[in-house]
Amino acid sequence: MLQVCTLVILLPLVRPETIVHLFEWSHEDVAKECNRFLAPYGYSAVQVSPVNEHAILNGRPWYERYQPISYVLKSRSGNKAAFKNMVESCNKVGVKVYVDVIFNHMTANLPPGTKGTGNSVPDTANEKYPAVPYGPKDFHAPCSIEDWKDRWQIRNCELLGLHDLNQTSEYVRGKIVGFLNELVDIGVSGFRVDAAKHMEPSDLQVIYQRVHNLNPRWFPKGSRPYFYQEIAGYPDDDVIKPQEYTSLGGVMDFKYGFELARAFNKENKLKWLRTFGKRWGLVAWKDSVVFVDNHDTQRDGINDRPALTYKQGKQYKMAVGFMLAWSHTRARVMSSYYFDKKEQGPPSYPVIVNEDLTCSGGWVCEHRWHQIYNMVAFAKVVEGTAVSHWWDNGNYQIAFSRGSEGFIAINAEDKDLDSEIQTSLEPGVYCDVISGLKQGSKCTGSQVTVKNNGKAHIKIAANALDGFIAIHSKSKIR
Repeated sequence: MLQVCTLVILLPLVRPETIVHLFEWSHEDVAKECNRFLAPYGYSAVQVSPVNEHAILNGRPWYERYQPISYVLKSRSGNKAAFKNMVESCNKVGVKVYVDVIFNHMTANLPPGTKGTGNSVPDTANEKYPAVPYGPKDFHAPCSIEDWKDRWQIRNCELLGLHDLNQTSEYVRGKIVGFLNELVDIGVSGFRVDAAKHMEPSDLQVIYQRVHNLNPRWFPKGSRPYFYQEIAGYPDDDVIKPQEYTSLGGVMDFKYGFELARAFNKENKLKWLRTFGKRWGLVAWKDSVVFVDNHDTQRDGINDRPALTYKQGKQYKMAVGFMLAWSHTRARVMSSYYFDKKEQGPPSYPVIVNEDLTCSGGWVCEHRWHQIYNMVAFAKVVEGTAVSHWWDNGNYQIAFSRGSEGFIAINAEDKDLDSEIQTSLEPGVYCDVISGLKQGSKCTGSQVTVKNNGKAHIKIAANALDGFIAIHSKSKIR
């Protein structure tokens, strides 16, 4: 049965952001990307991989970045000078920089003599990190997380054997705050806080409050850094909930991506997405950063639940398209490299950019797929409008408008979508920004005609390459 509804979803007052996670990119490449692509194509901010000294592990796996050795600004991505240049380059063109920071833990026990990217050598067996310095008294007593229903274990024991810092210690707090302040003073806008779930909210509150205001060279005087916290897991299963941290800042909403994976993998009908939000147990938009996948879920999922990734191209593009068309406050787009093994590290630098704007040399660069960057533009065009005129076929075909500014239709079914659907757009001819672009008064892809009554005849074949179309007020040609 066809479903049509004039559903209206009110949007948050905060201006929406689209963040791109340039996972494992060098500082030099990020600086270039802010200028040549992120700013011109509407990305609000970039999240960069951890910038501090980390262990150099055998085979150079990706996760060595998450085994800190000190807070010296020298990582696989580059040194302090390159980092400062990157932040300045991005801020100059209005792209905020968020840094992935790790202060729940240091390394696990590593072979004696293991060096860091800043050439310091810790004594990990004895919890000594001289380049900070940290010693045994700065860590919780060693224990393993054996029971994931035990809140005390989750917040005081070692995650995957990583030595667990005691954030209640004034000395430890001072070292963490000093590290964050150095980054803020350079000009970053905020932080993605790794493993926040494993730290007490009361400790985090003290740390966040002591961080400096943002650098007034780039931001209004008195502006505060934005913290968005990793509360990894599927909250329906977990004893620690994301909402325990929302008074401190934003949280990464893991459930969001997994619910979209269920829908686009045909485990849950798309028609139910008409109420996608708090009714689903999702974190309120104003408190969340939403995403389809990240560097962890790409490899392992969460709690045996798979995530959609670049490896499921069609479904992935539809899910990201939905995310960027739906109401949100902050959405994060993943930019990956190709991997066959879970532990595989990044390909060689620099990132290779092709004439058609895609990447090569082992880099996926989903943020440069035209289906995704055109939906980033869609999100900017429809900013401040409400979701309305929901339509579905009772199954896996859906459509909705965003005020009088945009319209999207998605076909995830094994049959063609061929229907006349009510939109909120003014009459005219529009370029579909998924199959092509608007170039002057012509479209490089397909066209959609909105009639005088606001209806449009929408056709999306079951075997269509992308599975969705999108039009907006700025893609109108006549």
